[in-house]
Amino acid sequence: MKKIFLAIFLLVGLQAASQTQLKWMSFEEAVAANEQNPKKIFIDVYTDWCGWCKVMDKQTFTDSAVIAAMNKYFYPVKFNAQSRTKIKFSGQDFGFNARNNAHDLAVALLRGQMSYPSTVYMDGKNRVITAVPGFQKPENIMPILIYMGEGLYETQPWEEFQKEYQARKTPKTIETL
Repeated sequence: MKKIFLAIFLLVGLQAASQTQLKWMSFEEAVAANEQNPKKIFIDVYTDWCGWCKVMDKQTFTDSAVIAAMNKYFYPVKFNAQSRTKIKFSGQDFGFNARNNAHDLAVALLRGQMSYPSTVYMDGKNRVITAVPGFQKPENIMPILIYMGEGLYETQPWEEFQKEYQARKTPKTIETL
């Protein structure tokens, strides 16, 4: 009886934990998923040596509101900008470029503005909407996730959205994504 109770407890705990974590995908997995079920793609462009990238992993990508927004709106991707893996995307081959000390896909996604960490937002047709350089605290990334996720970038200037977001922001509205 104790073993059954323990197994049920562990199963429920693991299921709850899986809902509170991001399910990171590779770039190729996200593009393939996007072809089957169009959704925006969020790409965390990082490097192994980047200290702020590690802080963002621990603080931002573990925040429950950030996780809820990312799971709702995006296929989340972690992409090492110094990866040696070859990637084929949109009919092009991308690989590591020693001259730039970066993967050619990272250079393309960041439009040559190499800064780590950076977050890239792509639409449901695998086109880059924008790249945002630098460390983002949960409270700073949330309005960006909503703005991009809801597609408001198509109809509303960022500055106008920011003012409205700040005026209506409450913990309840953020948690109930």
